[in-house]
This record gives sequence, C-alpha cells and structure tokens, in this order.
Amino acid sequence: MLDDLALFVAIVEAGSLHAAAVKEDLPAATVTRRLQKLESQLGYRLLNRSARRLQPTAEGWQYYEQCRPLVHALRQATQQLDASLSAVSGSIRVLAPVNFASGLLTPAWVSFMQQYPDIRLELELSNLLQDLVGSGADLAIRVGALDDSSLMQRRLGSAALVMVAAPAYLARAGVPRDLQELARHELIVAEPLRSWRLRRPGDGAEMVIEPQARLRVNEMRLAVEMADAGIGILLCPLLQCRDEVASGSLVRVLPDWMPQPRHVYAVWTQRRYLPARVRVLLEHLAAFAAGNPLLNDALDGQGAALP
Repeated sequence: MLDDLALFVAIVEAGSLHAAAVKEDLPAATVTRRLQKLESQLGYRLLNRSARRLQPTAEGWQYYEQCRPLVHALRQATQQLDASLSAVSGSIRVLAPVNFASGLLTPAWVSFMQQYPDIRLELELSNLLQDLVGSGADLAIRVGALDDSSLMQRRLGSAALVMVAAPAYLARAGVPRDLQELARHELIVAEPLRSWRLRRPGDGAEMVIEPQARLRVNEMRLAVEMADAGIGILLCPLLQCRDEVASGSLVRVLPDWMPQPRHVYAVWTQRRYLPARVRVLLEHLAAFAAGNPLLNDALDGQGAALP
C-alpha cells in the first residue's frame, strides 16, 4: 500500500495520470489500476478525473496533505541510506583473533587505512569466539570450522599447522617415533586446538588425538614461547612459530604426520546488502591473503610454507 500511496502523491503533484506515468516510468494502465485499487481499499474516491482534467476530491486533498510529508520523508531516508551503502567512508567494526590479526594481518590493516583515508577502522581483538550478531560488528575473521550456518562467509585461505618442540626438550625426553609415543611426552595444548587432527600423506591414515596437556594455555604466542623454552611438544599454526622454525630453536616432530590445516574466513551477517566500505575491506583482505604464502596449507619437508 505504501507504493500506491506514493504513486497517488506523484499523480497529484504531476497534475495528470499520464504525467505521473511518465515520471514514474510506468504504463498508464498500471497507474490507473493502482489508483483504483487504493480508492477501493480506502472506501472513497480520491480524484475526479475526465479526459481533460484531474482534480482531487475533498477527501483526496485531505489524504494528500497528510501523506505527502510521509512520502517525502521516506524518499529522503531511502536516498540517505543508498548514499551510506555506496559511500566508501564511515566506520567499520571488525572482530578477529588476537595473534592472527595483530601479526599476520598487520600489513593488511596498514595498507587499507592508507588506501581509504575516509574510513574509520575499529578492531576488536579477542581469542574468544564473539557473537557477531549481538556485537553489532560489520565483519569477523574466523579461523577453523564455522558452526553458525546463518553467517555469510568468504574463505581467505588456510593456516598450516605444525607439531614442534625445542631440540633441548627432545634431547632430554627423546624423539617420538610414532603417535603412540606422544602419550609419554610433555604436551602443550594451546586453545582452540584441543584436539590434534593428523593425517599421514604416505598412506592416507588419519588420527585424532585428545592430548593430555601438562600445560594448557589460551594464548598461542605464549604457548610458542613455552615450547621454545623446552617445556614440551606443541601443535600450533606455522605463522606463529615460523621464526623459531627458521632459526632452528623449534624443530618439527613426527614430520610424516601432517596436521589438518585450519581454514580462515571472513564472515558477516548481511544476506543481501553489504555497505561499500565493508565490501572494499573484504576485497582488500582477500587480495592480501591470496598473495601471502602463510595462508597456503602446503608445507615442505622443513616445515616452511611453500610459495
């Protein structure tokens, strides 16, 4: 009914059914039919019309005067919303894991803010899985399986995992030769990697281990530092320990067993309209991820990501 009401206002302001049809880009027959429908719903005639003249009735004038401000306000609000959705400016609020957003993605945030000076970026970093809908954020970066099927998503890449330990620890505790021997070792479990999913490419064997941790921590960087200090064996993302692996202060354990990589996604709640400012950030992150080898799940024999 709102569309028909707006059409009635357009007819009165245009002065004729034909002029209103041209202005609204509608067939004249459609304009006439919709006007008759509106009059039928209201129960009274709005316009006296003949071949040469169109004149609102008393009820029509009263209805027009009451509806005209509402229609114009609605049009203005729609225009403002359209401008907001298409403007590459304003605020963007993003939820993301602490280490991932403040390490690997730091260059992406820097280049984005340099490229779009009219956008204000608010990054809320937490290792807890936050409610995207309840938080009111525009976008979230998620690593691992997505449980909420109502969210829109775009895969940015895959983060390789490695099982590592310090040479000093292995010299003291011995090098495990198979997965069963891990049960006799000191293990470090870093959230959210509570289960260790491993696959042996040679024969396709797969195994899921529920590690009994000597140390459990919800901050990945601290877990890497503890492993580097010789506390035990750790499963962690390669991007968090790449410097230690490159220097040899951490070495791979059971290299024949490859941990399943964790996929990285950008997720959002909008199902139809994504504001331009959020869309350009999404494309910027996707382009950055596509050119970053650390978001590739391939590893060579030394535990480094392949280009």
